[in-house]
Amino acid sequence: MAVAKRIWLAVAIFIVAALVLSEGSQAQSDEKAQQILSLTNQDRADHGLTPLKWDTSLATAATAHTERMANEKSLSHQYPGEPDVSARAAQAGAHFQAIAENTAMGPNVPSIEKQWMNSVPHRTNILDPQMNVIGIAVVEKGGYLFATEDFANAAQSLNKDQVEDKVGALLHDQNIDPSGPRDQAEQVCSTDHGMPQGANAKAIVRFQTSDLSRLPSQVAEQLRSGQFTKAAVGACSPGASEGNFTSYRVAVLLY
Repeated sequence: MAVAKRIWLAVAIFIVAALVLSEGSQAQSDEKAQQILSLTNQDRADHGLTPLKWDTSLATAATAHTERMANEKSLSHQYPGEPDVSARAAQAGAHFQAIAENTAMGPNVPSIEKQWMNSVPHRTNILDPQMNVIGIAVVEKGGYLFATEDFANAAQSLNKDQVEDKVGALLHDQNIDPSGPRDQAEQVCSTDHGMPQGANAKAIVRFQTSDLSRLPSQVAEQLRSGQFTKAAVGACSPGASEGNFTSYRVAVLLY
């Protein structure tokens, strides 16, 4: 009975020690990830760029991939049976308009950042002005650090009314009254062709985009004709063709 208690105590001590070591290792990895974040943002600051904000979803995606790299003992952006970076990020809950990834292995954090800055493709990702968020993971194995940086241009997730308001504001800036019937535009949005019965629009433009900061070229081209003064804007669920990137499907009826 006493032996059993001692064995149980020994097992308990081993489990606690393992948990402490695991937590310590995770803390060190998190610290190294923050060091990379600091160096990356310093490189951006040196080139007059805004700092990248930490994104938990991207960090989650980066962690899973970095653990795979450490187990494989090699560098890759995609292993057999693994989704690509955009799918990994989307599965982790990220919303984005653009995404990129850096991977590396090295003896320490400064050497990894130096590798990236001395490589044109990796340096381009670090200094990409359109990127605004980042997730980083570091795993130590066999005396080396394996690291992943996932960059993204984060996209705000907007509901239908917000999308319609944004496009309407862009039209208003072009002296087009966007107060046309949204229900008719929404019907048009949900179909690939045709016009609702009773609609008297002169033209229809359907488009899908991830960038609501400007009107797409097909709308701008119609407006340049000068024959329209009013519009109706309708949004609907985007098609599957955009894959894992956040996008919005919109129809504009022009009068």
